[in-house]
Amino acid sequence: MSRFLDSRFAALDAYTPGEQPLDKKYIKLNTNESPYPPAPGVIEAINSDEVADLRLYSDPATRALTAAIAEHFGVERDMVYTGNGSDDILNFTFMAFCGANKGAAFPEISYGFYEVYGQLYNIDCKKVPLKADFTIDPADYYGLGRTIVMANPNAPTGIALTKEQIVGILENNPDDVVLIDEAYVDFGGESCVSLVKDYKNLIVAQTFSKSRSLAGARLGFAIADAELIADLNKIKYSTNPYCINRLTSLAGIASIRDTEYFEANCKKIIATRDYTVTELDKRGFETLPSSANFIFTRKAGVSGTLLYEQLKAKGILVRHFKKEAIEPFLRVTIGTPEEMQAFISVIDEILKEV
Repeated sequence: MSRFLDSRFAALDAYTPGEQPLDKKYIKLNTNESPYPPAPGVIEAINSDEVADLRLYSDPATRALTAAIAEHFGVERDMVYTGNGSDDILNFTFMAFCGANKGAAFPEISYGFYEVYGQLYNIDCKKVPLKADFTIDPADYYGLGRTIVMANPNAPTGIALTKEQIVGILENNPDDVVLIDEAYVDFGGESCVSLVKDYKNLIVAQTFSKSRSLAGARLGFAIADAELIADLNKIKYSTNPYCINRLTSLAGIASIRDTEYFEANCKKIIATRDYTVTELDKRGFETLPSSANFIFTRKAGVSGTLLYEQLKAKGILVRHFKKEAIEPFLRVTIGTPEEMQAFISVIDEILKEV
């Protein structure tokens, strides 16, 4: 840290991204990326003519992309916001709807960026504990008088709330923004997009990074009442209006239109997830019920740190978190069937050694 950094940020505990090795020698099950390529139309859309047009600025309103998303979800175009990944939406939500007179609330064990944004903007944050079984109790969020941010399915647990449970949170916080972060909803969760017309305080954030295989393109979107979308756009146009490049917009349009390819990939990942959980069950692992493209699993009597280190040494990257309550767990992204078979084989090797 240099002497030039403003004192406001001296104690900031920055988010730690998952490892991104450049040598590609690992089976990479640590950052919840899709094991499958983007839809064929994405490859076709990004052609030499479009690359040549990179000399031109992108459309700051992303009108074609926004229209495609709106059509897919059956909402009006002014109810859609597009951003540089869903992290962009989370960032602007904390910036726009929290402050000196409005705190935030989110699960104590959840996506790490929520706490980082709270620190970044000096927001009073209430971190709500999970229940003993790692589920979220919706009643814990009733009437908090805060902006509520919640991943559903939650990360890193993978456990999802029902739409009815989300409705309970919305109805008990009518004067506060509730953002539901649906990064993983396509793998078995219930989306709340259909609720945005009835609840003016609801923002639903999704991403193209997971189920649509575009993590490297950096594209996310939010669906909400037009007034909330206008609020987010005000922040966007006050920071970086060209935050989505021309090629990413084209990739997003092609991806959102290829429903058949998208649904087929999700089904494959769900089936591979079920296989992996079954195999881990046979080996005495406890795996939380997942509605995501990852699982959260532990083996009684075996350190999560040890398992993580041994897997890495044997060529498999997974994610491990240092928090005491979840130290025994590993978060394992669901890869191809062949990758998960290799993961199980390495687990067998480790269990023999320990």
